[in-house]
Amino acid sequence: MLLTTVNQAFDRVAMHGVRRELLEAQAESVGVPLMVVDLPWPCSNEAYEGRMKSATEKLIYDGFDTMAFGDLFLRDIRDYREKQMAGRGLNPVFPLWDSPTAQLAEEMISGGLRSQVVTVNPKKLDAKFAGRPWDRAFIQELPEGIDPCGEYGEFHTFAFDGPMFGRAIDFRAGEHVERDGFVFADVLPFYQEEAVNQT
Repeated sequence: MLLTTVNQAFDRVAMHGVRRELLEAQAESVGVPLMVVDLPWPCSNEAYEGRMKSATEKLIYDGFDTMAFGDLFLRDIRDYREKQMAGRGLNPVFPLWDSPTAQLAEEMISGGLRSQVVTVNPKKLDAKFAGRPWDRAFIQELPEGIDPCGEYGEFHTFAFDGPMFGRAIDFRAGEHVERDGFVFADVLPFYQEEAVNQT
């Protein structure tokens, strides 16, 4: 089961800004069921925790006993997740914890993972990096101090192909928009191209 939060107001993955249709296409391609946790906008921490609590209760009811997180090294984030999961019946695991991120990035790229940079925090990274492929060239151009996996929130990506995918996700680049202090490089399903061009 994949669990992802989606902003109800925009129908996009929270923080990444990826459209729900593409999120669903990812889950279908990797062959894993998807659970979407819809979040209000704006979303208070109380509202977030309440909806996540409901989601975890459903997972436990459905027989799950473990939840894996992709966190790499930020101790405060891990501590928060472990605190939230304590006593709920779901064991939090962090399979990538303390992986050297430069090495991890190279392993993912050499393994065939293909991703597009969809969100950039311009306070940490130049907006020109938005909309680019997340590849070796991208990583080599990152300024000193920027994590190659974006673990400090410098950027977020949309994975569209790799060994875990049954098929690559077809998409086209959309417009770049600055909103709420972030630069979003939209990605669109191909079937939306005609509708976008008519607006």
